[in-house]
Amino acid sequence: MGSAVTKYGHIAWRVIAVVAFAGTAAAAVTLSRVPARPAHAALSSTFGQSPCDPSGLEAWLGQAQTTGDRLQPGGTYYTLEFTNVSARVCSLYGYPDVSAFAGDQAGGTQIGSAAAHDPTVRPRPVLLEPGQTAHSVLLVTSIRTFEPTACAQVTAPELRVTLPDQVRPAFVPIHLPACSKKGLEFMRVQPIQPRAGIPGYPQP
Repeated sequence: MGSAVTKYGHIAWRVIAVVAFAGTAAAAVTLSRVPARPAHAALSSTFGQSPCDPSGLEAWLGQAQTTGDRLQPGGTYYTLEFTNVSARVCSLYGYPDVSAFAGDQAGGTQIGSAAAHDPTVRPRPVLLEPGQTAHSVLLVTSIRTFEPTACAQVTAPELRVTLPDQVRPAFVPIHLPACSKKGLEFMRVQPIQPRAGIPGYPQP
């Protein structure tokens, strides 16, 4: 588990992966605090709450649900959960950036293309009371839907997740079949939404 901990600064937030997917283990990683982007700062002023401080967020990858079968490959839906473990109300807004990743975290390599943003769900500010959880949904398309030469399948050992208004990523251990060729969309991610999520896509 020690290899899953990033070493960025002294103010950090925790990410815990608990994924119902073969070969995936629970692990904790950290992400350092960074300033909010001006766009989120303006939204926070409008809605009366400041962005969630990374030191007060606990993020975790929820259970997975696989769709399709041997004859009609589908995909796997994951919920990325974000819990406010601080003592104050805060806000989240927008899409997390998600990509498959391999190698040393300081000098590793992104695998294939990052998750595309799903436009069917509109981004909206999410206010988190202490103890409340918000979520985003990540769909990973089965690589069996792609031509082998177009996909160039590999197994990704981690997801690199960067939340809105943050710069330094978190690395979440996962055993994920991925397409290594850039330009092929095999993941989609929704903006952060209120409440804890459940496996499925799209969310209401």
